[in-house]
Amino acid sequence: MDHIEIVRLANEAGVQLVSFLFCDNGGIIRGKSTHIAGLPQRLASGMGVTSAMQAMSDMDQLQVVEGMGPVGEFRLIPDPDTFTLLPYAPQRALMLADMITTEREPWEACPRSFLKRMLARAQDMGLAFQAAFEPEWYLARRDGDGFAPMDESLDNSTIGDAFARDVIDDVVSTLTAQGLRVEQYYPELGQGQQELSIAHAGALTAADNHLVYRETVRNVAWNHGWLASFAPKPFPEQAGSGCHIHLSAWDRNEERNLFYDPEDAQGLSLLAYHFIGGILEHLPGLAALTCPSMNSYRRISPGSWSTAYICYGPDNREAAVRIPSRFWGAEMASTNLEFRPADSSSNPYIALGGLIAAGLDGVERSLRPPEGLWIDTDPARLTASDLAVRGIRRLPATLLDSIRELEADETLTGAMGPMLASSYLTIRRADWELFSQRDEEFEIRHHFYKY
Repeated sequence: MDHIEIVRLANEAGVQLVSFLFCDNGGIIRGKSTHIAGLPQRLASGMGVTSAMQAMSDMDQLQVVEGMGPVGEFRLIPDPDTFTLLPYAPQRALMLADMITTEREPWEACPRSFLKRMLARAQDMGLAFQAAFEPEWYLARRDGDGFAPMDESLDNSTIGDAFARDVIDDVVSTLTAQGLRVEQYYPELGQGQQELSIAHAGALTAADNHLVYRETVRNVAWNHGWLASFAPKPFPEQAGSGCHIHLSAWDRNEERNLFYDPEDAQGLSLLAYHFIGGILEHLPGLAALTCPSMNSYRRISPGSWSTAYICYGPDNREAAVRIPSRFWGAEMASTNLEFRPADSSSNPYIALGGLIAAGLDGVERSLRPPEGLWIDTDPARLTASDLAVRGIRRLPATLLDSIRELEADETLTGAMGPMLASSYLTIRRADWELFSQRDEEFEIRHHFYKY
């Protein structure tokens, strides 16, 4: 879509404000808006944002990061292909934006540019990735100083469906109007918890779609008088909310799924096994990119369907990498890998970029997952000695542990680049230092609103 067409569509729809959105190092969706009168100019020149924004911790406390202070700025340059009218706010529209330097180059600390670099690297290897984010979230209301879930229904309960129907039906119609194809919905395990998935897309579009999805759900819920939270563990006594990432690799023309091999017992190609090998090898550091908040580590625990162990297996929802069953009659097209230790406190560009970087390292080095990491049972039911014999390790148990693993992983930090890696690690350490000194109520309250 060109700039003239965007301005025409916005004017015809009666749009007054167009937001240029980005996702920061803390997984927070931020942005700036232009009035429709200034849209033509802003589409060309973008909007200036202080470089300090990528050094803001989750509590908006500016951290000391070289090149990210009161001096200097980047420009938010919108991607024309992401222009979206907002049914839940008829006088508004949004676009997803890249962070560009004043010299008109991609800023080294731009998460969206990081994902683009990883996709370009994959393209050089003859690979094109399709992806989908599969988020869970809660509907709730304020209850004094805390929050109360929408209902007390059970997993997949039609009662839960009935309670949430007005919100969910509006979410579905709103996502559809924005061009996102809804696939499945059901009330999840937690009281008031929902899961609604959308179709896969090219990897960059999938990450963009996840931001649009988060914005849509929260705004529609608010219009109905409810709060929607994507926090990993907004209710300590209830199930956590993940955001599983589904991924498949295709040829350059996106006609053939290169993860598929009908001769393999699991239907996976050697390329897919190499990719899994890279993920499992880098998973301790990767966790800091996909489970990056303090609240994430309340969710990750053995026996809670949240993937606490570094292993993989067929339809194993306690394995870090699940090999999903394929759809009958569409075996090739439906072959994919599900990465489970991920949640919506992550920046989708950083999470997906890191996942691809880890997998491509496995492909380049022809890594095969160690035999013992293949598991078709719940690893939490194995004894410590059985796990040790298999070589199955726990994921990092705390945010600090995952930060240290990421710092030591030169493959992941090298892929991110010095500025993005440095600012990201600084933000995560600041979060650990803040929340580790406060109580559970403080953590839950602040994570509930941020995500």
